[in-house]
Amino acid sequence: MAAAENIEKSTAQLEAIGVDVNKELIEKIVKRLGIANQSVDASHVAATDPMEVERLKKNFVIKKLEQEDNADTDAVIASVLEKMKPHRMKQRGAVYYLLTVHYGKESLYI
Repeated sequence: MAAAENIEKSTAQLEAIGVDVNKELIEKIVKRLGIANQSVDASHVAATDPMEVERLKKNFVIKKLEQEDNADTDAVIASVLEKMKPHRMKQRGAVYYLLTVHYGKESLYI
């Protein structure tokens, strides 16, 4: 799966839950996923897998978005995953987009 397809799918998922998508931001987020765009499995977040959610927290929220590891961080991640609940296969780009916007870290990408 190419980055362009993941951008399209992420945008569609976000719009389906009522998010007004910043096209430039979603493109930058998805393109920075790099190799994750090549695999269908890697381009999705397994929200019911505790290890996947922990990786999301450590590698993206704490490391990339520079947030603290605390109960608030866990609550934000849970809230984002709940918003994405209508989608069985949650696009990684869409989840990262919601987290980036929540924390006001758009400047890391644009």
